Amino acid sequence: MRWISKTSPDVEIVDTLSKSLGINKVLSQLLVQRGIQTFEAAKSFFRPSLDELHDPFLMKGMEQAVTRVLHAIENGESIMVYGDYDVDGTTAVALVSSYLLTLYPNVVTYIPDRYEEGYGISYQGIDFAEDNDISLIIALDCGIKAIEKVAYAKEKNIDFIICDHHRPGAIVPEAVAVLDPKQKDCTYPYDELSGCGVGFKFIQAIAQIQEQPFSELIPYLDLLAISIAADIVPIDGENRILAYHGLKVINSNPRPGVKAILEQVQKQVLTITDVVFIIAPRINAAGRIKKGIHAVELMTERDFTLAKKYASAIDQYNADRKELDKKITEEALQQIKENKEEQNSTTVVYAENWHKGVIGIVASRLIETYYRPTLVFTKSGEKLAASARSVKGFDVYNALEACSEHIEQFGGHKYAAGLTLLPENYKAFKDAFEIEVNKTLPDALKTPEIVIDAEVELADLTAKFYRILSQFAPFGPANMKPVFKATALRDNGYGKRIGKVMLEGDLPEHLRLNIVYGADDKTYNAIGFGMGSHLEEIEKAPSFEAAFTVEENHWNGYTSLQLMLKDLKI
Repeated sequence: MRWISKTSPDVEIVDTLSKSLGINKVLSQLLVQRGIQTFEAAKSFFRPSLDELHDPFLMKGMEQAVTRVLHAIENGESIMVYGDYDVDGTTAVALVSSYLLTLYPNVVTYIPDRYEEGYGISYQGIDFAEDNDISLIIALDCGIKAIEKVAYAKEKNIDFIICDHHRPGAIVPEAVAVLDPKQKDCTYPYDELSGCGVGFKFIQAIAQIQEQPFSELIPYLDLLAISIAADIVPIDGENRILAYHGLKVINSNPRPGVKAILEQVQKQVLTITDVVFIIAPRINAAGRIKKGIHAVELMTERDFTLAKKYASAIDQYNADRKELDKKITEEALQQIKENKEEQNSTTVVYAENWHKGVIGIVASRLIETYYRPTLVFTKSGEKLAASARSVKGFDVYNALEACSEHIEQFGGHKYAAGLTLLPENYKAFKDAFEIEVNKTLPDALKTPEIVIDAEVELADLTAKFYRILSQFAPFGPANMKPVFKATALRDNGYGKRIGKVMLEGDLPEHLRLNIVYGADDKTYNAIGFGMGSHLEEIEKAPSFEAAFTVEENHWNGYTSLQLMLKDLKI
């Protein structure tokens, strides 16, 4: 791994902030690295306020969107709330539909079938709207490129409001209103909202026109926090405020569906990381294995007994998903070896029987073995469909755009995208993608990196230090959990490998160390997952360096600080 240290900020600014806040200089340095240089800015960072949210009417198209939905309510029109089948889409549909139902009864939800309809707005969904006399569709987390679909709906006298956060193409659909802060001519101050976040700004605008107090929207923030965590959007600006308060809702007064999931996993207090690894996979599993509408049913159900029933079914979907992605990952790794593609600049694999619902997860798993831009294809009707994942710093969307002559349709983000192509174009696309990535991927990005925030003396890692550090949360892109570096460390001789052994003769894969630092005879407990192979060299070395994060360890009624090792260097 490459260790990259962040540039040290201006010493004078760090010292001044440290004194004004009464905190350790390392903590002050972390704040300045995040653009926080004054007492007031630090206060805002540590206590994110809902009062600092932007006026939703600053978003292009918001006035037209609100006018149209209120017109529909006034005239008794039926409204369809339509969203993608992933976590961001289903939370958005649950949020907007449940809010609208507090104003008006003629609201239905629709999540396209991943396998029969595919991603985004579908002709089947529009036909369903026509058959059920629906004259307004609110599309969430999708639609920004659905030019033909929106035109098709218009022919049937069905209007669209699009609430999306994906990158627009050169032309946007001719909808009644398009809400997407990534539009070039949209001057909204924050353009990194999730799809559910754009939906929330929409209901915030409706509430303002209705003179409804903002406090009545707070119960919806649990859904928004889940979408922010699951969609890996930056956790700064508005997202950080919304995630902070959404976590408060999850941990104090979660909706029945979320409470039912938490009861299953027996978790009392959740962090953003817990949302990513506990709640999000379960919600996603509904759309991957069965139907995304099951996730919406879970998140909108008011009866806790029924919610527990839905959560139990979704938990089983998640178990099935785990089995599938493990099996497909093994098959994909075997395919790479058989094709002698271990040294390629890209990973592109295909099998027609792979389950479409888990190919995105498999792509992420493959990057863990072969660190490079990855696409996993499967058969989808008469076409091939793929999920793309990228490595840090490389824009896979741009790489796909450069190969678009071989692609039928694609969309997504810098690090994750989806596409379809004709089977006869697979080989040409695979070759073109390899050439494009080989040409544009810098050598430096071919190796995973660890970004070091600051070097520390272990003696500085006190309970007070951790208490302040924990207030940097919620962590995520643009506000990652700080990674520290410490040097001149020694193992006290009690380090060992830990964890289950799967096969006879294998050694446990994890590492536990008791670290001694400097002249201090105090030991510091450290855990390194997947780092068991380092033990022998650590035992022989006179000293070593470590890159790590700091966590609290709760065991047997005793709380202590623990170093979570990222990497070691002799």
